[in-house]
Amino acid sequence: MNLWQNYLQPKTLSEALKAFTTAPQPLVLVAGGTDILIDLQQGRHASIKTLIDISQVVEMQALEIRDGQLFIGAGATVNKVAVDPLTFLHARALVDACNLIAGPQVRNVATLGGNVAHALPAADGTIAFLALNALAEIACATGIRKILFRDLFLGPGKTTLKPGEELLVGFYLPISKSHQASCFKRIMRPQGVALPILNCAVWLERTEGIVEDIRVAIGPGGPTPFQATQTEAVLRGLRFTNSTVEIAAETLIHEAHFRTSARRASQEYRMHLASRLFIETTLSAWERAK
Repeated sequence: MNLWQNYLQPKTLSEALKAFTTAPQPLVLVAGGTDILIDLQQGRHASIKTLIDISQVVEMQALEIRDGQLFIGAGATVNKVAVDPLTFLHARALVDACNLIAGPQVRNVATLGGNVAHALPAADGTIAFLALNALAEIACATGIRKILFRDLFLGPGKTTLKPGEELLVGFYLPISKSHQASCFKRIMRPQGVALPILNCAVWLERTEGIVEDIRVAIGPGGPTPFQATQTEAVLRGLRFTNSTVEIAAETLIHEAHFRTSARRASQEYRMHLASRLFIETTLSAWERAK
């Protein structure tokens, strides 16, 4: 049985947006296809008439310094992001996350845009982007706009993107300055390629022994990708010591809303792990910021 009747492969952003209005409905977008094609094959997605393959859209492939920021196209593969010198220099947490997503074969075709658009509250790339203070670039028929990354999400599997009207083009990240660094770590079951039980990303800036600024993201810490602003406030402006980091870790446990997942871990187990994961991630970011 055919899973779709029409297949389109636009080469430019304008062609992709035009397809939204001209292609037979309902339609769905595919880039790497590591999520949506499986959902279609296994009947977890409503039937469609048109599959629009955006993997060749040139504007979505770029990875470059643009307007004083690091731009990462939503169509860039996870492996491309993982090995690029620019991401290693300016977005180390994202490199850490990309190297932990699935296995090498999947990373060669999966895209960060797909990782984000799937809107899971513990998606590795998503948690890294949140800590790195990303902006999302969105295109529609009337033009292109940028929004705060966290404003993309409404709930598990739900984004603010209007299906069939808006397209996630890419992400902008601040250029890393002296004494700024980031780190991403996750805890997963020991069978190799596995979904995270818990993951955490930390970006910080240090001045001598002081935490000048910090951003913390943890997943799943709620129904959407979660930024721990109360935890950040505990450390911001204070001297970096074991004591202050442990106090921040305790704040995180109470601030985040961990839940029980039948396939991953219980709420109690996640709360037990969260403190140590946060401390280790923060220590690594602190050392990198030297």
